[in-house]
Formats: sequence, C-alpha cells, structure tokens
Amino acid sequence: MRVGWNSEILAVLRRAGLVELGDLPPMQPLSGGVSSDIWRVDIEGRRYCVKRALARLKVAADWRAPIERNNYEAAYLDVVDRLVPGAVPPLLYADKCAAALVTRYLDPQAYPLWKTELMAGRVEPEVARAVGERLGKIHERTAGDPAIAEAFKSDAIFHAIRLEPYLLATAEAQPMVASSLRGLARRTASTKRVLVHGDVSPKNIMVGRLGPILLDAECAWYGDPAFDVAFVLNHLCLKAAYRPAFAPPLAEAFMALADAYLGHVSWESKDGVEARITSLLPGLMLARIDGKSPVEYLTTGKQKADVRAFAIHHLTEPVGRLAAFREAWFGGLD
Repeated sequence: MRVGWNSEILAVLRRAGLVELGDLPPMQPLSGGVSSDIWRVDIEGRRYCVKRALARLKVAADWRAPIERNNYEAAYLDVVDRLVPGAVPPLLYADKCAAALVTRYLDPQAYPLWKTELMAGRVEPEVARAVGERLGKIHERTAGDPAIAEAFKSDAIFHAIRLEPYLLATAEAQPMVASSLRGLARRTASTKRVLVHGDVSPKNIMVGRLGPILLDAECAWYGDPAFDVAFVLNHLCLKAAYRPAFAPPLAEAFMALADAYLGHVSWESKDGVEARITSLLPGLMLARIDGKSPVEYLTTGKQKADVRAFAIHHLTEPVGRLAAFREAWFGGLD
C-alpha cells in the first residue's frame, strides 16, 4: 500500500493508546469520502480505520459543516451496535478534541461496498432486502425513545449537511419547484420519530456475510425516518439512469428494500411514512443533479435532463405510493 503519515491522525492513535510516542505505524489515506480524512493504519498485525471530520467538504461548491458532527457519528455507532449488533463497525475510540474516531478496518475484499457491486451490474435484490430490514430495525428500536431523542439534537448539523445542500440549494437552482423543495425541507426538519443515519448511500454500505454494515453516520439526527429510506432508494433510481440495462433488477431491488423496511414500521402509520418517502424521492433525485453534491456518474446532458424532467414532474404531481413511483421511473427508462 502507499504509505504516508499524518500527524493529526497519529496524535489520535496515541490518545487512543494504540501507539507509543515515537512509533510511526504504516498509514494509507483512503478515498471515497468528501467530508472527512480517512486513514487505514496497520498496528502489530491489526488494521484500524481512523476518520477525522473536515470543516470544509471536498466538493466544488463552498460547503461547510460543523466538525462536531463526528461526535454524533460516534454516538450513533455506540447506540446502534447495542440495539442492532453487526449493523455498524464497533467503535473503538472517540476523540472529541480532534473530531475523530477509530474503528476496525473492514477489508473491501471481504466486505465489498454495495456501490461497487451495483455499478458493476451485480444487483442482488436480497442485499437490498437486507438493507431494508436492517434500517427498519434501527428505526423501530429507537422510535419514541426520549433518551435517544435528547442525545441526538443535531438539528443544526443536519440542516447544514443535508437539508441546505440538498433540498434548499436545489430550490435556488430550480425556481419552478422551489416552493415544493422548501416545503419538503420544513416538513423533514419538524418530523421527529426515530434515530436517522442521514447518509444511507450504497457508498456507505458494506455487504457483509452476516448482513449489511452501515458506515459514515456523521449526519446522525433524531428525526424523520422517511429521509433515510428515500436517500437510499434514490441511489437505486439514479444508477438505473446511469445503466438503463440494469433497470429491471434495480426496480426489483427498489421494492425489496421498501417492502422489507415498511414491514418494521410500527411507531406510526405505514401509509404516512410511505407517502413521505415517495414525496422526498423526486426532491433528492433533483438534488443529485442541481444541488451541492451532484452524483459523479451522471455526466451526459441526456442523463441529467431525464432525471431533472422526471423529478420536476413528480414534485408538482406526486404519486403517493412507492410501487407507483417505481413503475413511473423504472418503466420509463430505455
């Protein structure tokens, strides 16, 4: 591996008690994230992952976020590892001073990223179903819990790294549907039901032998469960725009995830959650074209125009049910 050293990461490891003063263990910077420095570190035959939050995210737009979000990620790992064992990498050390945390390193050879699998056309509905099951359990087991709600009052951070760069920035770029997008942001911000991960994306999901493992919970917030589900379903939709030939298995995966998730909804009306998911989906689709964090793989004018036209239409004329949304989007791809 390409070896380098980072003094701030090394200081975190020393405070964690993993290295002695003067030791320089092999370190490798990892790619893939825009919001953090992430390093793999090898110490005495064991591999660790060290993640440090950045104040300015690595995107073209000027996108800044409080580094305190790392503390909420650490808390999310602690809560979820206790309530749904195996759903997240176990937290080994949290460094509030450096806004950093340490977990075990999971080798992508043994734990491939779901994004890598999907982009290669390896679309397995059973994996999607397992993601829906796991997400449903996390939401179900944190629903209506006043202690967890109190611990995750991260509204300002969620606004800064989710609502503003996705829905509100897109409203500025698309005045035709600005009112709808701002309404979605207001509704999401005011809906407090469960512990939300906030970045349930295939790039943050490893496919493990015992089920999916959720990474990068720095958007953790006690809020609207619909956001998590819409966020991950959106990526299945966008990958079909990238590779229309994969649309049939992606459509199957879309409903497998949705059905598995909705099977766990007991804290409120399933119809209500489903309606919120369905209404958020076109807003998030449009955000990945015209917001501050566009997806990197939709590069042609036609791809962007197709997503944009579909999303704007469904923001103005919502369908209300995920099966109808699935049929409208995947059935219209060629």
